Amino acid sequence: MADKCTAEFNKPRDECGVFGIYGPGLDVATLTYYGLYALQHRGQESAGIAVSDGKKIHLHKGMGLVSDVFSHVKLSDFQGYIAAGHVRYSTTGTSNLLNAQPLVFRCSRGMIGLGHNGNLTNFNELRSQLFSTGSVFQSSTDSEVIVNLIARYSQGNLADAIVKTMIDIKGAYSLVIITEKSLIGVRDPHGFRPLCLGRKGEAYVLASESCALDTVGAEFIRDVEPGEIIIIDNKGLTSRKVLQGSKKARCIFEYVYLARPDSNMDGFNVNKVRREMGRQLAREYQVDADIVIPVPDSGKTAAWGFSLESGIAFEEGLMKNRYVGRTFIQPDQSARDLGVKLKLNPVREVLEGKRVVVVDDSIVRGTTSGKIVNMIRESGAKEVHFCLSSPPIIKSCYYGIDTSNKGELIAANKNVEEIRKFIGADGLRFLSLEGLLNVFGDSQDNFCTACFSGEYPVEIPDAAVNGKHILE
Repeated sequence: MADKCTAEFNKPRDECGVFGIYGPGLDVATLTYYGLYALQHRGQESAGIAVSDGKKIHLHKGMGLVSDVFSHVKLSDFQGYIAAGHVRYSTTGTSNLLNAQPLVFRCSRGMIGLGHNGNLTNFNELRSQLFSTGSVFQSSTDSEVIVNLIARYSQGNLADAIVKTMIDIKGAYSLVIITEKSLIGVRDPHGFRPLCLGRKGEAYVLASESCALDTVGAEFIRDVEPGEIIIIDNKGLTSRKVLQGSKKARCIFEYVYLARPDSNMDGFNVNKVRREMGRQLAREYQVDADIVIPVPDSGKTAAWGFSLESGIAFEEGLMKNRYVGRTFIQPDQSARDLGVKLKLNPVREVLEGKRVVVVDDSIVRGTTSGKIVNMIRESGAKEVHFCLSSPPIIKSCYYGIDTSNKGELIAANKNVEEIRKFIGADGLRFLSLEGLLNVFGDSQDNFCTACFSGEYPVEIPDAAVNGKHILE
């Protein structure tokens, strides 16, 4: 999976975004299309929409961006009143059409469509058990394990089948499920991956992020609670809490990089959190400099916070080419080197003769950071100080974010001074883990910080640690 981190300057990637709507009388397919557009940052490899008309679930999915997959599809032909949508960036399973979602299947309860954001840590174990008892798999994704378990338990009430499935599976999962007559949302008991609930008139909407609710004109109601199942049908909305007592472990990296800044998650606005990260970074790293510049776009809000706290002028010294698109999803090394220059261009008039603080959200391998430092120097900067609004990433994620393995994580193999020399900066500073957690006040115990601390809230089997949870 290492090559996939080159998609956006070697940054970790979330693997999925999910969207669902129960809306009699609405064009649910088109609304789902726009909802997925708003979640495109969460997955760019494939997209799909499943629509139920009350009797049958109709599905269209394909490889590529939302606009590519549905460019020749007439969404008005998808008649129905319930829909589920999915955008995917794979962490478990290869990138191919069989793994694209939603997954639609038949069981004793009828047709079901499922979209999954997250990663199961006991995927191998469960898949082997299901294989041994006659289950058939078409894909290599862990989401199909969830599908098989729900089907296996679905002889009775579907909600009970989902509860039994939740007892079996471990790790991270936010699910949007549609049946022929209902929409269901599920969040794992630790709340690793986000999921929220909104309302558009009499319709209900589920989405990975609240920005998708805004896009389709839905009002944010609340976040789906960890361990909660929400069922929406012609009787209205019902909620069921299961697996209570688990420690909350919401992904802190959603706030650092993954989520859109205009989203609200579990009581926090992402933009405000990132600005405070920048302020905290400036408190921890006092430096004499002339300007603060962000690495666009993910470093912009933190850089603004750094500027506000430090009093150092904010400037935009790097311009991003927004039309490169997905050209560099899986490049070879030569394309990767060229890709940085195509993505970013330094503004010499801003940088020349200046002592520059560069603010980015994180460093994974360090190669791209080194190229950025070099570009700034070549534009005449006197000094380059590289500041990160998160702690060093020292461990891999097994809960739904595609990070490099430990051997490729620069902070797992070099100390701060060694990293500084590697990227060629005059100064280097990471936000401390304590400083990052302080941003969240009294809620700081409710987050997963495994990539920074190595403390995993859910046990990781040896097979997963060795990379064997990824099937090719």
